[in-house]
Amino acid sequence: MLPRPGSAPGGRAWQNRQGATREWMGTVNLRQEASTNGATVELNVDDQTHIATLTLNRPEAMNAISRQLAADLLGACEALTNHDDVWVAIVTGAGDRAFCAGADLKERRLLSAPERTAHTAAIEAAAEALAVLPMPVIAAIRGYALAGGAELAAACDLRIAAADAVFGFPEVNIGIFPGAGGVLRLPGLIGGGAARDLLFTGRRVAADEALRLGLVDRVVAPDAVTAAVLEMALSIASSAPLAVRAVKRALRESHGRSLAEARQIVNALRGALDQTEDYDEGLRAFAERRAPRFSGR
Repeated sequence: MLPRPGSAPGGRAWQNRQGATREWMGTVNLRQEASTNGATVELNVDDQTHIATLTLNRPEAMNAISRQLAADLLGACEALTNHDDVWVAIVTGAGDRAFCAGADLKERRLLSAPERTAHTAAIEAAAEALAVLPMPVIAAIRGYALAGGAELAAACDLRIAAADAVFGFPEVNIGIFPGAGGVLRLPGLIGGGAARDLLFTGRRVAADEALRLGLVDRVVAPDAVTAAVLEMALSIASSAPLAVRAVKRALRESHGRSLAEARQIVNALRGALDQTEDYDEGLRAFAERRAPRFSGR
């Protein structure tokens, strides 16, 4: 898990789809709760920095996506969607062996065909929930990011990988293909030809090739991933959060539209910011030659 910047925030609660409430009181307490209650996803929010961290917490299984983990990740994303005070989210995997090794195939072997289909649908729903979070999402990647794990990374807005990271979409090698958005998102990230290469062959790529392809945005030494991700998160969190959220929404909603439609979407989102307190604060700070103090209003 990535350590939190700043001091521990006050405790709050979030509810998953089943209505179960989990408290977070800082990284240490979350870790203890996970080991006691078997939580597969840890959610931590730092009130001072406005940064949330989602940790896939099955290190003994290389953070493979079980049915429980898919449900917990979806629940965590639903909780974050409603938190206006979270300005950036980080997704990472527990341990340094893997970000996420994909679906839990040991569990899947025991499932019926309809249950397998439902498992894939649950992973796809979690990946989509990650993709549509209103705040920017950064993937912090150590070790393996394979199959559904690579798809979760692709659903994030930005990806910072360790030099020892390994990526791949190997589903065709066991008789299926990526069902959690990989076929849809990968061409937009790396281009159609490169996407076909990875999807048709299922081959693995090292971090340096992933960077060259555009699958990741930055590669750093393994022991520098935490610092690099936090640096980027803090940089984003220092900007006006409503403006950043509007940019993310504009990028998403204008994609694939005609120029006229895209302009309407972008202009509406841009125009709404003229009436915000943050814009007034930004103009005031500029005139006073000081750093702005944004509130998200």
